Amino acid sequence: MYLHFVCVQCTHTCICIYATFYSIHVHIHIVPLCSISDLTKEVYSFGRGENCDVSFSDSKHKKHQCFQAYSKIHFKIIRKTTSTGTHAFLEDTSSNGTFVNGEKVGKGNKQVLANNDEISLALKKNKAYMYLDLSVDEDKNLPAAVTEKYTMTRTLGRGACGEVKLAFAKGTCERFAVKIISKKKFSIGGKNQVNLANQVMTEVNVLKALKHPCIIKIEDVIDTPDTLYIVLEVVDGGELFDKVVSIGQYDEPTAKLIFYQMVCAVKYLHDEGITHRDLKPENILLATEANETLIKVTDFGLSKFIDAGSILKTFCGTPSYLAPEILVTAGSGAYTKAIDCWSLGVILFVCLAGYPPFSDERTDMDLPKQIMGGNFSFPKQYWKGISEEAIDLIKKLMTVDVKKRITLSEAINHPWFKDDEMKKKAKKLMFPDCDGMVPPTQKITVSSCHS
Repeated sequence: MYLHFVCVQCTHTCICIYATFYSIHVHIHIVPLCSISDLTKEVYSFGRGENCDVSFSDSKHKKHQCFQAYSKIHFKIIRKTTSTGTHAFLEDTSSNGTFVNGEKVGKGNKQVLANNDEISLALKKNKAYMYLDLSVDEDKNLPAAVTEKYTMTRTLGRGACGEVKLAFAKGTCERFAVKIISKKKFSIGGKNQVNLANQVMTEVNVLKALKHPCIIKIEDVIDTPDTLYIVLEVVDGGELFDKVVSIGQYDEPTAKLIFYQMVCAVKYLHDEGITHRDLKPENILLATEANETLIKVTDFGLSKFIDAGSILKTFCGTPSYLAPEILVTAGSGAYTKAIDCWSLGVILFVCLAGYPPFSDERTDMDLPKQIMGGNFSFPKQYWKGISEEAIDLIKKLMTVDVKKRITLSEAINHPWFKDDEMKKKAKKLMFPDCDGMVPPTQKITVSSCHS
């Protein structure tokens, strides 16, 4: 049994052994290891020293903000065989910190590694590697069509549409998020379980063709008799929900920048004839941990094939972002893209205030009645620093009467968005390589930036 590192710059694996180290940070990559003889040593060293087995001394590493904090030998991986089996240990050899799953190991200390452990360098948020124990066969129940192309690792999350796992492409070790959707979930009207395989694949192909910088890209689709595997791009900033919980609330200029991108993205979906149906902070992903960052809308399109009851259940016990017309019909009615406008209004409210407009803690009115009646307010103690334009946009998006609710074509031209400085920042985030400004009312696609 040997320690196994995957060479991400080769199209093959160096040697087949008991564990794999995958790079999980955009700035960290494993240098070619083919020159290391058979990888049979008991100890492997990682650091910026050129004599390390895995050296961070190349130009890409040197550009990273944490490079100076990397020690010559930052950590070691040690293989030990005991009466209970063979185990891998991480030894921290740096005063600047090596973290396993966010917990500092401490210089001179050792920690046994378990399957899917994440290793960070210098800062706990600077995730560098994932340890994959090959004796734990997580792929055993997956079809060959999946395992031939991807190595599946830890679960990233679960939702109405299915489970999401982190995966690595075999050969390149590029990271992806794979949404696993059981076809048993597909139904019509929430009652009759009908196999909609052809309709679903038609929709997936439409979604796969979407190109917008603020929409998660579908990279690959694997269709099996029982399950649909949708391979998505991965971003590193986490969910908008967690960000708001962490910072409390956005200041208005930053909220405007973030929300403008959301409106651009969802308007693009609407222009393409797609209604999201499940907009909430958990489905808005952030490209980086910076406050001013590119956003990515995810989990769009397929929710119309999922039993409405399943979607409603995902909101149980949480602040609801569902439009009132969905609650009125208990999820069994026909809806327009106006439901997305309402949900965006709730998201903007949360971003600016740090709390939801509706609460199940109220004693005078239950949550569904609050939503169906549009019973929300802007208490001065929480909203005194927020502009009237921002509040006006929220009110127009969260209008109970669907016919009077503002559309996204109207919303994007709202006075709150008449901010050239914000649009310059948004353009730089969305189109970093594009010289010309894209008008906000124009369909925005990546290709249009370079045409």
